[in-house]
Amino acid sequence: MLFLENYTMKTARQLLAEKTIHGTVTVAPQATVYQALQVLADKNIGAVLVMDGDKLAGIFSERDYARKVVLMGKTSAGTPVSEIMTSRLICVTPEASVEECMAIMTDKRIRHLPVVNAQDELIGLLSIGDLVRETIAEQEFQIEQLESYIHGRSSPMAA
Repeated sequence: MLFLENYTMKTARQLLAEKTIHGTVTVAPQATVYQALQVLADKNIGAVLVMDGDKLAGIFSERDYARKVVLMGKTSAGTPVSEIMTSRLICVTPEASVEECMAIMTDKRIRHLPVVNAQDELIGLLSIGDLVRETIAEQEFQIEQLESYIHGRSSPMAA
């Protein structure tokens, strides 16, 4: 009898450990929107966490810029990030599975998910891209396992 290997859904902690860029990009609440946009452009990312010292204060994204600066007639150079950041954050623990993270992002229509420990200390940030890449990797693994099973069962040697 042929058994397929089990693919264990990774956790937020494991995904963060595998990210190619380690460390989380942050700005201070008093940074200007312009400064935060420079960080986004320099790092080629879509969002940056806003940290007030050691405390996670919010997240600033391209979406915040489009909706809360441009459409409201504010200036990038004269508006602090704290004025337009998203401060009601949805976070997960490091033990959250990729499936749980994906469900939260889909349900809440968000693209970035801070990962915090039990003491509300920031561990890292997962993007929708991180989760999609992992989901694709899991599906590819399952396909390989099924193909291996099919080829093993259909060969004359398997009988």
